[in-house]
Amino acid sequence: MPPHAFVYLASASPRRRQLLDQLGVAHRPLLADDGEDVEQLEAERRAELPADYVRRVTLAKLQAARRRLARLRLPEAPILCADTTVAAGRRILGKPRDAAEAAATLRLLAGRSHRVLTAVAVAAGRRTHLDLNVTRVHLAVLSEGSIQRYVDSGEPFGKAGAYAVQGRIAAWIDRIDGSYTGVMGLPLFETARLLRRARVQMDL
Repeated sequence: MPPHAFVYLASASPRRRQLLDQLGVAHRPLLADDGEDVEQLEAERRAELPADYVRRVTLAKLQAARRRLARLRLPEAPILCADTTVAAGRRILGKPRDAAEAAATLRLLAGRSHRVLTAVAVAAGRRTHLDLNVTRVHLAVLSEGSIQRYVDSGEPFGKAGAYAVQGRIAAWIDRIDGSYTGVMGLPLFETARLLRRARVQMDL
């Protein structure tokens, strides 16, 4: 059989689209509609470890995308899903609900290392391929003024851990041990490996 010409991307993230473009992978959106509660899929469970959480959420999103594909009667092709979370120890730091939570998250992360975990899953027919990238990020000490200006920029909202590595916060990231693209939301090494297993065409 020839390789699949494209993959469905079950994510509205412009960064994930950009990263798939970087791999030379053709992709089409497969997004949740108003009848789907995506936030419910991302709800945390008591005492759940960050790695277990991000794997579970990614697989839940993938199952929802499979049902969506069948409901819409779209042409068959592999589906790619991903989820990213930030962890300080065992504590999961999700998307801040407001400015106060964003500032509190940044205070917690400043001057220390934390982990960014991104799980990637690809469904090809009945098969599911899953991988996990864990990257350690060290953030320099931030003044209260810097935190407030960053929160006021609006960049922390909609981002796990209240920051976007490709944005203004980069000026305070001292070092990254692992995958920069994993911190962006789609680790390309693991993603390319999964897409090869699913026999998706790539310009590599």
